[in-house]
Amino acid sequence: MMNIPNILTIFRLILIPVFLLVFFSGSPNYLLNSIIVFLIAGATDVLDGYIARKYNLVTKLGIVLDPLADKLMLLTVLSCLSFKSVIPSWICMVVAIKELLMIISGLFLYKKDTVIPSNVFGKASTFIFYVSIFTITFSREAGDYLLYIAVISAFIALVNYVLIYFKDKKEQKE
Repeated sequence: MMNIPNILTIFRLILIPVFLLVFFSGSPNYLLNSIIVFLIAGATDVLDGYIARKYNLVTKLGIVLDPLADKLMLLTVLSCLSFKSVIPSWICMVVAIKELLMIISGLFLYKKDTVIPSNVFGKASTFIFYVSIFTITFSREAGDYLLYIAVISAFIALVNYVLIYFKDKKEQKE
């Protein structure tokens, strides 16, 4: 079902190649300009979630596409920052493995008609990533420390989603 929140999510997916073009443009301000694209994506994420909840426009498609768009954008940004040695490459690898697990499990659950919507842990983790990546444009040291916190929060979110899955599974058996 197409509605404004889903259109905003698709727009966020379109911003991924825009980010790549800006990041690899060769412009002296490539980092700042590409981070602006990233922040626009973050703003659309907040906006689509707000609209979906406020006007009861939450759809199964949106529940699946929204976190997928977030994960793909985050992985794109971290990969680019790692490629240009702005951040340590291990951060990108660890987050990529975690996000790949989330995407695969999300697709698996979707096929079984089960969707675990995002929650406060996932949203907090995403927010910390956005803040840390924004901070990197002004202070790499501070941005790196925030990235470490973001990685830890991402794994807390992962554990939380696993716990929710098993709790739901247990309740279904009862």
